[in-house]
Amino acid sequence: MKRKMLIPFLIILLLVAGCRYYIIDNEPPQIPTGVTSITGDGKVTLYWNPVSDKDFFEYNVYRSYDLEGPYTNIASVRSAFFVDHSVYNGVTYFYAIASVDDDCNESELSREDVYDTPRPAGYGAVIWDRIIYPYDAGFNLALEEVVPYNAYDCHFYLESDIQSYIYYLKTGYGDNDIQDFGYIDSIDDIDYAPLDGWSQTGKVEAITGHGYIIWTKYNHFAKIRINSIYDDHIIFDWAYQIDTGNRELSMSANHF
Repeated sequence: MKRKMLIPFLIILLLVAGCRYYIIDNEPPQIPTGVTSITGDGKVTLYWNPVSDKDFFEYNVYRSYDLEGPYTNIASVRSAFFVDHSVYNGVTYFYAIASVDDDCNESELSREDVYDTPRPAGYGAVIWDRIIYPYDAGFNLALEEVVPYNAYDCHFYLESDIQSYIYYLKTGYGDNDIQDFGYIDSIDDIDYAPLDGWSQTGKVEAITGHGYIIWTKYNHFAKIRINSIYDDHIIFDWAYQIDTGNRELSMSANHF
């Protein structure tokens, strides 16, 4: 198990030397709580609640490849915040935090089951109206590049309705799915892909500020947010989970 069983005790040593008393503190500090993570592109950001012990000194950040451990100390920090840059996209990591006091007493590891799988992301991507620019209308999230709308590896593309002047996002070749998540302030507002709510027609209206979730034919999940819509193209942010079947797209905590 990942828990460290440390039994707190206090040894009071009395030294008769000029009526001075020396106290040895073996009491560990509080166990950190509220540990959460935010998925990034080649990074994982961790937050937790600060401990209030007066003799607090620092936090030890632990990481493992399995929920049950073993956990390895990867960093020591003074703030209740840490960014792990030593990770690889598509690999799942498990995290726990311990607090340390001035006498080097360490608490047990935090009790939340926190895991994260970094994934690629991008900002300011552009695709064009299929009616006018068919070779620049599609996007492949895995390759991170613009592709023709009818390419085998196109996940979604942009198409206008000439009569209504409405733009639509349509799924590309094969069994891809898409759904409108609604208005979001940023791409990070979508943290987990649902398993229902997918468009029955394979298309959704393109709306500025809306987020969209895509489920690819190879069982990968992704998200985009439309930042701007122009006469013949859109600009959007995106994130793609390269871990097959993993619906985690941003924040990950307590998803077991």
